Amino acid sequence: MASEGPVTDQATRTVRAVRRTTSKGLTTAVHRSKALSKAGLLERMFTLAFSGLVYPQIWEDPVVDMEALALKADDHVVAIASGSCNVLSYLTGDPAKISAIDLNGAHIALGKLKLAALARMTRHDTFLRFFGQAQSRDNVALYDREIAPHLDATSRAYWEGRGLDGRRRIGMFARNVYRFGLLGRFIGAGHLLGRALGCDPRRMLEARDLAEQRVLFERHLAPVFDKPFVRWLIRQPASLYGLGIPPAQYKALAADGADGIRGALRDRLERLACGFDLKTNYFARQAFGRGYEPADDAALPPYLQRTHFERVRARASRVSYHQSAITGFLEAQAAESCDAYVLLDAQDWMNDAELTALWAQITRTARPGARVIFRTAADERLLPGRVPAEILEQWRYEEATSRALCARDRSAIYGGFHLYVRPEAVA
Repeated sequence: MASEGPVTDQATRTVRAVRRTTSKGLTTAVHRSKALSKAGLLERMFTLAFSGLVYPQIWEDPVVDMEALALKADDHVVAIASGSCNVLSYLTGDPAKISAIDLNGAHIALGKLKLAALARMTRHDTFLRFFGQAQSRDNVALYDREIAPHLDATSRAYWEGRGLDGRRRIGMFARNVYRFGLLGRFIGAGHLLGRALGCDPRRMLEARDLAEQRVLFERHLAPVFDKPFVRWLIRQPASLYGLGIPPAQYKALAADGADGIRGALRDRLERLACGFDLKTNYFARQAFGRGYEPADDAALPPYLQRTHFERVRARASRVSYHQSAITGFLEAQAAESCDAYVLLDAQDWMNDAELTALWAQITRTARPGARVIFRTAADERLLPGRVPAEILEQWRYEEATSRALCARDRSAIYGGFHLYVRPEAVA
């Protein structure tokens, strides 16, 4: 029998405290301007939009990440969690420990749900149905029967709490969780707008090869960027909040290309649609089909692939979750205790003082040979001139590798991928 009773008062209070922590962290990370200014209003709108579940799927390619990180058996990885697809995929590289960090309490609850599921599910088919297909009533029944009793109180309160539609949040896994969250709804809105303008993104999945992908892109996607309404819409920074792009990052993206924000967005969509085989690019399948192709391992994130299931399940206890800013987390770590850092695009949100504080802690906690990876909205180095030279001089920027890996990132939405390496100690 499904458990429909309310969560405990204590758990509910804990969830509210987690939401306050999320809001406080986002305020610190995003707010730069006076509240009553235009910029300040946009920043506060973004904070509100970003305070719930944003990424049911992370949009950075873990295969590229793992090639850059070259994970070893004794590595401690510090990574921003987001939707946890990559955090769990890194387990295929067999690191000793992964500390998953996120300001957003909903992302922490999603990661802990995945860990609890891995602890209780012994069959890949069940795990894939829950997190790959993610649209079966059996998932909710399984949650109530097997997972909920073993989930921490805060995460359980989140999933059994009710959203604005009055339904329990765990019900998203009966209705395709990838259609929810800020990103899922943004993609859905894009589909509705495209079809209203005569440009149907779903047609991309009809392609049988790269040549047909190019033809379908030019016929069904490219024309939308010439529509007057779309030209107006994408000039509004709030229109891209669904992609998790705050005002400061919007400015960087708009400056990255000859045709401003319109050109940058068209180029990124073209790369997603035409740069990689759609049959094996799960980012494109989410963008154009709003779901995975679960019948093909190659069309799934590594952590969902059958070939990796037993390894991911056996190593899941190596992952721990922390609701925190990454700089604050590192301040509590011992010197020379970390080997790999995954910053996603978080630095695009930061001012010079925040970047310096972060890199001071990275440098203090990094062992010799440590690797740092991150992405930027624009094709820029980001750090030189903003982080003191005495810090950056302790790191080696791998420019050629960074550019090669950026070109192979199947998510296709970033202008730059960056790899920094801490040189080994010289005897």
